[in-house]
Amino acid sequence: MTFIEYKSLTPAQRVVYKVKEFFSLLPGRLKAFFSAIGKFFANLGSSFVAGLKGYGSRFASGDMGTKASYLIMGFGNFTRGQVGKGLVFLGVEIAYIVYMLNFGLYYLGLFDTLGTIQTHQEVSPTTGRPVMVPGHNSMLILLYGTMSILISIVFIAIYVANTKAAFEAEQTHKAGKKNPTLKEELADFLDGKYHITLLSLPVLLISVFSILPLTFMILIAFTNYDKTHVPPGNLFTWVGLDTFREVFKVTEGASKGYTFYALTKWTIIWAIFATFTNYIFGMIIALMINKKSIKFKAFWRTLFVVTIAVPQFVSLLLMQQILQDDGVLNVILGYMGIPAISFFNSTALTARITVIVINMWVGIPYTILSTSGILMNIPEDLYESARIDGATPVVQFFQITLPYMLFVTTPSLIQSFVGNINNFNVIYLLTGGGPNKDANLYQAGQTDLLVTWLFKLTMDSSEYNLAAAVGILVFIVCATLSLITFNLSKSSRNEEEFS
Repeated sequence: MTFIEYKSLTPAQRVVYKVKEFFSLLPGRLKAFFSAIGKFFANLGSSFVAGLKGYGSRFASGDMGTKASYLIMGFGNFTRGQVGKGLVFLGVEIAYIVYMLNFGLYYLGLFDTLGTIQTHQEVSPTTGRPVMVPGHNSMLILLYGTMSILISIVFIAIYVANTKAAFEAEQTHKAGKKNPTLKEELADFLDGKYHITLLSLPVLLISVFSILPLTFMILIAFTNYDKTHVPPGNLFTWVGLDTFREVFKVTEGASKGYTFYALTKWTIIWAIFATFTNYIFGMIIALMINKKSIKFKAFWRTLFVVTIAVPQFVSLLLMQQILQDDGVLNVILGYMGIPAISFFNSTALTARITVIVINMWVGIPYTILSTSGILMNIPEDLYESARIDGATPVVQFFQITLPYMLFVTTPSLIQSFVGNINNFNVIYLLTGGGPNKDANLYQAGQTDLLVTWLFKLTMDSSEYNLAAAVGILVFIVCATLSLITFNLSKSSRNEEEFS
């Protein structure tokens, strides 16, 4: 379709055309997306191979000091006058060896089985009475084994850096130059390498509090860690992809597979409505407040700020109490002779509509504040030109306001969409996942999202492996949708368009 033909379409026809175009191009875009991921890992592999070649070439061309550094870390730096740097490398090597001999090797040796000796009773040879003998703890083996593997990866990186530093010190010495001392190199971390200094602590904290727990959680999905295999009394072991097969397998009765598909469908529907109702209605209200004819603009903005100041869980619990079967609203309806409405316990449709509407109540003020500043920065000349050309307010909204807003707020919109997929508070505090009238749902209600189902699997039925598998799948869906949507948006492709 040509540009002139597109401009001749009505707004509704343009929306239909855009939707058709999106889905027609989606297979090719998905192919390009996964191809880019494949190229990333291919480049990563190439970099790894190049690193191995560099590791070997340094050993082949280096002198005895450099070669000795492959066994005794820091030796090459010692021989080139870099005593402080050599001591740092040597200290890392000694600390790693001590850690592995006293702690790490024990857990790595049991990592493949996650323990073989279960807690059991034995007769005491001294008293002749039965006593409990503690066995292996699969949880600690998995945790400390994972930690030891990550520490080993970090050590390997430092070890390779040690060989590279020894070779560079050798080359500098051969060139007749003086190698920098440890004090001089540390001073550089407050100057040219200051960014590394600033990022070191956040990276360390992310590694300890994010990467290690995430890796631990991912590995749990490949075990049979559930209510019948809870350590230290019982062991659990590796089961491969059995948990994922269970998630995708639909059987008769309360099926985990049926529950996963049903909740995935509702989670996507919920995320779409929860995101775009807040976005569109928040933008419309912001437009109304920003109109020149509206008085007391500061009052209306302050009013919405006050609503945000109330903690969200307080608002949700208050609405939950108001809309109960015997809540304030139904009492008032009873006085008026109107039959009571069961907002949360009658049907799945009623409960789902209710939570979407209440989410608008707590979410729209945030959109109003975030969009007000952007709306005030749209050039007024655009609207004046549109009015001169005879454009109606609706046309102005779809041709000027909405494109501008989408360009600026697409990253925020993606974040809101992903946040709503994982919106635990609204569902759990309002309905608790209910109503529970679908017998085919396993440990879930009809308004449960995947994240609230994951919580119930963990807290109520102790099916940690299944919850971990669901968490991995939610992450894959969120990451894929976020990356594809952002890379297809104008915010990513045409950064200078609205500058």
